[in-house]
Amino acid sequence: MIRVENIHKSFGENHVLKGISTEFHPGKTSLIIGTSGSGKTVFMKTMIGLFTPEEGNVFYNDRASRDLTKKERKKIRNEIGMLFQGSALFDSMTVEENVRFPLDMFTNKTRKEKSDRVNTVLDRVNLNNAHKKYPGEISGGMMKRVGIARAIVLNPKYLFCDEPNSGLDPTTSLVIDKLIQEITDDYQITTIINTHDMNSVMEIGEKVVFLHQGHKEWEGKNSEVLDSNNETLHNFIFASEFLKALKDKK
Repeated sequence: MIRVENIHKSFGENHVLKGISTEFHPGKTSLIIGTSGSGKTVFMKTMIGLFTPEEGNVFYNDRASRDLTKKERKKIRNEIGMLFQGSALFDSMTVEENVRFPLDMFTNKTRKEKSDRVNTVLDRVNLNNAHKKYPGEISGGMMKRVGIARAIVLNPKYLFCDEPNSGLDPTTSLVIDKLIQEITDDYQITTIINTHDMNSVMEIGEKVVFLHQGHKEWEGKNSEVLDSNNETLHNFIFASEFLKALKDKK
């Protein structure tokens, strides 16, 4: 579990995060939504530990991040998996080498142990025959699945996904959403996703946190989004043609 308490983060005079508190639980896909500039990216980077808040704290299973030693911080970072917006694969490495990279960097496993683990996660994301291919030889959806495999190869407790459906068509986006949700449930990972994709919200948003101008404007389940009385949230979500159609059917 990740618990956030009264987080404030500023850059000079720009007060980006303004007293955000919330919780994210294992086995649940939690989505952070909001317009550009709402603070989503800064919020995620603060939870990961890339930014230190001026006030408040982030707790990883009751371990307060601001109170940790350097060694303890490193341990938590090794418990975090990250799926980047552009997949961030190394073009000069094969799929197999990309997925193995965190094992090479952060473990002392034998070559066979690494190979077995790579095979396991590639099988989990349905990429059994892509080991020797390079990123330039596979589709965007396959690249995302390689990114997911690399993100979970160290068996993380926490998974952060930054716009996982960016650049994907709706059908492929649905496949990626379901895959992330299944992996989250299978391994009981605490998964946090930054997204603009309202289809993702309605499909896998077991918890939704809506940020607006640095504040937590609303939170709840995806089943509660359409019935919310929050006008700011409505103005945001009904900019989506998909959700306008849903609203018209109600």
